[in-house]
Amino acid sequence: MSSTIQEKGQISIHTENIFPIIKKFLYSDHEIFLRELVSNAVDASQKLKKLAGFGEFNGELGDLKVTVTLDEEAKTITVSDNGIGMTAEEIKKYINQIAFSGASEFLEKYKDKLDEKGAIIGHFGLGFYSAFMVADHVEIITKSYREGAEAARWICDGSTEFEITEAERAEHGTDIILHMAADSEEFLDKNRLQTILEKYGRFLPIPIEFDGNVINNTTPIWTKSPSELTDEDYQKFYKELYPMSEEPLFWIHLNVDYPFNLTGVLYFPRVKNDFQIRREKIQLYSRQVFITDEVKDIVPDFLMMLHGVIDSPDIPLNVSRSFLQADSNVKKINGYITRKVADKLSELFRNDRAGFEQKFDDIGLFVKYGIISDEKFYEKAKDFCLVKNVDGKYFTFEEFSAAVKDNQTDKSGSVVWLYTNDLQKQHGFVESARKRGYEVLLFDTVIDSHFINQLEYKLEKTSLKRVDADTFDKLIDKGLNNESVLSEEDSARLKTLFEESQDIKIGTVTVEAMPTDELPVIITLPEFFRRMKDMSALSGERGMFGAMPDSYNIAVNANHPLADRILKATDPEEQKVLVKQSLDLAKLAQGMLSGSDLTAFIRRTVETL
Repeated sequence: MSSTIQEKGQISIHTENIFPIIKKFLYSDHEIFLRELVSNAVDASQKLKKLAGFGEFNGELGDLKVTVTLDEEAKTITVSDNGIGMTAEEIKKYINQIAFSGASEFLEKYKDKLDEKGAIIGHFGLGFYSAFMVADHVEIITKSYREGAEAARWICDGSTEFEITEAERAEHGTDIILHMAADSEEFLDKNRLQTILEKYGRFLPIPIEFDGNVINNTTPIWTKSPSELTDEDYQKFYKELYPMSEEPLFWIHLNVDYPFNLTGVLYFPRVKNDFQIRREKIQLYSRQVFITDEVKDIVPDFLMMLHGVIDSPDIPLNVSRSFLQADSNVKKINGYITRKVADKLSELFRNDRAGFEQKFDDIGLFVKYGIISDEKFYEKAKDFCLVKNVDGKYFTFEEFSAAVKDNQTDKSGSVVWLYTNDLQKQHGFVESARKRGYEVLLFDTVIDSHFINQLEYKLEKTSLKRVDADTFDKLIDKGLNNESVLSEEDSARLKTLFEESQDIKIGTVTVEAMPTDELPVIITLPEFFRRMKDMSALSGERGMFGAMPDSYNIAVNANHPLADRILKATDPEEQKVLVKQSLDLAKLAQGMLSGSDLTAFIRRTVETL
């Protein structure tokens, strides 16, 4: 026998169950209580200011400010404002009903009169309850701005019970008095409180007073129009944000109100070749309230090394305003910032090529990283990204290809970009290339191994080769070589002598006809393997290529006098010494000779001399 049970109803949520959860889990960091209470006080002040502007408050505004007071003896922290205040009925409505946001109701009531920049900070209506994370009980003493309103006092110990009584307060506004819990007495420290206030409130739009001093700048430059500001204003603000930093190279003022609201200033610092520079230098604000310095979803990764401020009420935050939530606006803002940066760089390049070149060593890391990681940025950056030759001359991609296309092509017809990533170690190869009239680029930043790959992928009919990747006749189709002076039989004998050397386990041997002024032996690592190893090293992972043993190519110069000397030596031991010496010379040229091998080479050289 079977039966079916079916019932419909409503799940009942009791405040005695949810209140402890809100108190304990709403905020991940307990210091947030001060941000929320001060933000609420700023809201109350701004609302009164707006009502006065609408003609709905005709009294004296007075000196609108928020005051934070610490009483170490009484173990209290008080946040006071002379803003809109509340009646006893409004306390019941806004305080006793969890998540009923007075800010939301205010915005709805006056939505036709408020512009976006005049909007109120509060949104969720939960910020007040952060007080119970640190306080045993909380008092509110408040008086509404409404004519004839009586002051009221509300007190609660964090349970669902509260008490409202009459109170004394001379002026409109609100005092929130926190009686600190024993486990939160760390906040009863003047320096700690000041640090928290400066962190979260340094740019709030209403003056914040603590210990007799105003701690905030109420009109930071991102709230102003660029036309009002001078270069000195931007530089001064940068020093305000980062007192110990060098002056920035330049900056971008962000100001958009459609399809989202966003203001801010982003600065380009002097980065040079430091890829590990601190990346938490962009601060995110929402209506001048500091939210976080973790902006990885809003700012493209390649621009995370920029410094500055972004302020947007349209960036979606979780209920505690502690972290970002996925949203289409975040993607739009990300794309907007990318476009603004690209446009600024393009403008600098067009308007002052010489000045742009002077800055490029500092900004090149941003530009190259952007080219690697962002297709839309590449489309703009390919016209202003620069490459530099070993003489310090800069070229755009198009300029360099045009400069070398008649002299540096391979057998497939691709233009060959020769480069060095270590001018000192590869100096001999660089000089050999320059002697033949070739241009050699300098790619020696930490990101260049990835950048080179991207260039080869993006640029048509272009290949990039390190100057020591192979002998020049294989790199460039120029018919450089003389005909070999050796017969096929002698070439085969010479190849065998080198292959039989105990030191030739590092790679394969070829005998090639090269100019006599080249080294007797050249050791090269194929370009593909070198790049893979370089990228593995940059990422910190050995991987397949990082773990592979090096496999070099050994090219013996058939036309060098030493080749003839080796072949004509009648003593087998003398032949071995000459082979060993020429191999060690090739290793020395590649920086591969060290330790006991270097010592033995020096001794043999001395003996030979």
